[in-house]
Amino acid sequence: MKASREEIMYVPCVYHHTGINKPDYLATVDVNPKSPRYCQVIHRLPMPNVNDELHHSGWNACSSCFGDPTKVRDKLILPCLISSRVYVVDVGTDPRAPCIHKVVEADDIKEKCGLAFLHTSHCLGSGDVMISAMGDPEGNGKGGFVLLDAETFEVKGNWELDGQAAEFGYDFWYQPRHNVMISTEWGAPRVFGNGFRIEDVQAGHYGHRLHVWDWTKRTCIQSLDLGENGQVPLGIRFLHNPDSDQALMCCALSSSVLHVYKVEGGQWETEKVIQVRSKKVEGWILPEIPGFISDILISMDDRFVYFNNWLHGDVRQYDITDIRHPRMVGQVYSHLGFLCPTSPQMYPPYHVRLLCTGIYRGQHCERGASDRC
Repeated sequence: MKASREEIMYVPCVYHHTGINKPDYLATVDVNPKSPRYCQVIHRLPMPNVNDELHHSGWNACSSCFGDPTKVRDKLILPCLISSRVYVVDVGTDPRAPCIHKVVEADDIKEKCGLAFLHTSHCLGSGDVMISAMGDPEGNGKGGFVLLDAETFEVKGNWELDGQAAEFGYDFWYQPRHNVMISTEWGAPRVFGNGFRIEDVQAGHYGHRLHVWDWTKRTCIQSLDLGENGQVPLGIRFLHNPDSDQALMCCALSSSVLHVYKVEGGQWETEKVIQVRSKKVEGWILPEIPGFISDILISMDDRFVYFNNWLHGDVRQYDITDIRHPRMVGQVYSHLGFLCPTSPQMYPPYHVRLLCTGIYRGQHCERGASDRC
């Protein structure tokens, strides 16, 4: 729980779908308040290819390897949402100027795992890196998991047993002391890759289920239909306490946060504990615009949860001391909101400016030098 303050931050920066034919890059940002380059980008590492779409990131080693002196967290794992590559970045040799260590090509993952459209990366206590996939190489939904050797970064194969992949995939989190891993769903890549249409939700091309896995047997043992409260479930986070059987999950289209917990008999259930109200708008694809929560983060002391309303443009902080009754204690807007004459609450109290630079909607997730988000 105690560590020195972070001095640098790694931020994936994406050009895909911007009309700019350049490779994505990893920015290194100085976040030391005492530094003359505080809040400046001090290094950019371009990827060797274009149209990758960097997304989430993870480490080659973390607290799952606690007590093993041979493990060093010196590589950043960057799965690609569109190209299905995995970039392994060396952040140990020179943390302020990372370099490419290895590129895992999509064809290798396709051949050994039959998976593509990669998302979340977590390091495991076994010495492997596990990456969730959202589809097969043709773009159909397929929620499977890729295993990489955390030393050589060779593709080892699938984590799940044959035939156990879920219909859709996205995020996952595991809690070994409860022998459980829980995964979420976004949708079929061939559908969401072309832009959002409400008709695709109605046609069943987007997810609304939560999948519970036996961690040691690598099989799916329970799937929960979340209904209207859980449309497009994305980020899920267990409390950091390794003995805890409590988790929180954000659902994008429903703009809700669900409490996930174990009940007597070993089954898992959910309950809605936060609902972000939609705002009435004109000229949008729907008559109301949801908050669209795209990611969620629990503080290391398990006291607070943070999430972003991607379309409303705000980040919220809730006290989760009583996890079944979260209480909002903080909120910051990063843009001026949509102009909604019928919805005065859309006008935020202020517009954030950092070092004379305006911050606009679209927050997601960045990687601190000592963070797992």
